[in-house]
Amino acid sequence: MWFDEAVFYQIYPLGFCGAERENDFGETRHRFSRIEREIPRLRALGVTAVLFNPLFESERHGYDTVDFFRADRRLGTNEELASLVEKFHEAGIRVLFDGVFHHVGRAFPAFRKVMEERERAATKDWFYLDFYGDSPYGDGFRYADWEGHAELVKLNLENGEVQNYLMDAVRFWIRNFGIDGLRLDVCYLFPPWFLELLRRTVSAEKEDFFLVGEVIHCTSFAHNLSPARLDSITDYECYKGMISAFNSRNLFEIEYSLTRLFGDFPWSLYRGKRMLNFVDNHDVDRAYTALADKRNLLPLYTLLFTMPGMPCVYYGSEFGAEGDKRGGDEALRPCIDEIDKGAHAELSAHIGKLAAIRKASRALSYGGYEKVALSNEHLAFVRRGEGEEILAAVNIGEREVVLSLGEGTAEDLLTGEHVPLGALVLAPHASYLFRCL
Repeated sequence: MWFDEAVFYQIYPLGFCGAERENDFGETRHRFSRIEREIPRLRALGVTAVLFNPLFESERHGYDTVDFFRADRRLGTNEELASLVEKFHEAGIRVLFDGVFHHVGRAFPAFRKVMEERERAATKDWFYLDFYGDSPYGDGFRYADWEGHAELVKLNLENGEVQNYLMDAVRFWIRNFGIDGLRLDVCYLFPPWFLELLRRTVSAEKEDFFLVGEVIHCTSFAHNLSPARLDSITDYECYKGMISAFNSRNLFEIEYSLTRLFGDFPWSLYRGKRMLNFVDNHDVDRAYTALADKRNLLPLYTLLFTMPGMPCVYYGSEFGAEGDKRGGDEALRPCIDEIDKGAHAELSAHIGKLAAIRKASRALSYGGYEKVALSNEHLAFVRRGEGEEILAAVNIGEREVVLSLGEGTAEDLLTGEHVPLGALVLAPHASYLFRCL
C-alpha cells in the first residue's frame, strides 16, 4: 500500500501557524496559508505524507475538541482547509488528520448540556458521570477524564449516539477534505470493537485509507495490526531505545528492540508488520535537544530511515530545532517562522538523501531485518527483500571501525562510491547505506 513506502512529516498546526494558546471563539483567523507555502519545500525534502495533529475547533491545544465539524477558527475555515489538502494532493503528498475520539473539551456542546441540565440532560449517557460527587471545577458532579486531566472529558464510546457522532465526523472529513488516513490519539485505550467499527467506516469511504494508532507500550498490541483494525502503530519502544542507546553509547539496547520487534524469529512481535518510526514528536523532547553528542545527529536519522517501518520527521527537526519538554508543551510546538532554517543545513540535505534512497528501495520498505555487526558504538544490519539487499551501518564512537562482511562489493548510496565488503570503513560519528552488488 502507499503508506508502506511513505515518508511522513508531522505538523502540529496550532503551533506551526503561531495560533493563540486560548481560543476566544471570536473572529476567524486565516493561517492555513502558512502551511501551504511550505509544500514545495516538503516535496523537495522527499515527504510523501503529512500527518496533522488536531485541526478542529477546540478550547486550547486541539485535544480538547469542541466541534468535530469545524476547522479551528484560529487556523481558518473549512473551505481553506479543504483547499490546503487539495494543494498537498496536487504535490503528490497524502494527508492524515488526528482522530481524537477518546475525550473532548469541557465546552463540547453535549457536555455543556450536562452542566446545565444535570440528570435531565439528553446527552448524559455520552459520558461517565457520578451526580453524587464533584469535579475539580466544582460542577456538582464527577466525570471520568483522561489520565487525571480534568479539562479532557472521557467519552462513553459504548453509547450509540457517540458512535454515530464520531463516525459521522470521520465520513465528513473524508468526503469534504479528501483525507487519506487518521492518526488515532490514545489508541491504546480503545477496545478492539471500536477499531473494527472505525475500519468498517473508513473502508466504505476509501479502500486504501490508512489507520495508525498512538500506542505508548507496543508489547501487547500486535494483534490489532490486522486488516480489520489498524495498519500501523507508533513505535515508542524504538524511539526511546534509539535516544537512550545513542546517549549511553550502548547500541546493544536499540538492537535488542529491533530484533525483538522485527527479527526473523517466531517470537518477533512485529515481524512483517510496519510501525510508524520517529525520533521526536509534539509530546517529547526534540531530537537535537535530547541527543547528548550532537555529532551523532546524522547517524540517528540514518537509523530512523533504514530500520523496519515508516519514518516520520517532526516539523522543524530537519533544521535541528531545539525543544525541551521541561519548558512545557509550547516549547515543543513553536511557530515555523521562529525556527532557524539555516543552522543545520547538512541535516536537511541528509534527510533529503535518505528519503530519495528509501523511495527507490523496495527492501527498505518491505524487507526483513538481520543484524550483521554490533558493539557498544557501532551497528550494522541488512534489510533484504524484493530482490535487493541494503546494508545500513552507524558508528557513534570516537574511533574508526573496519568491518569484514564477506566477498564482493557494495555501492555507497550516500556518495555513489563502490567499496569492498571485506573492508568497510566506518568513520567516527558517521553512518552509511550500501547496496550489495
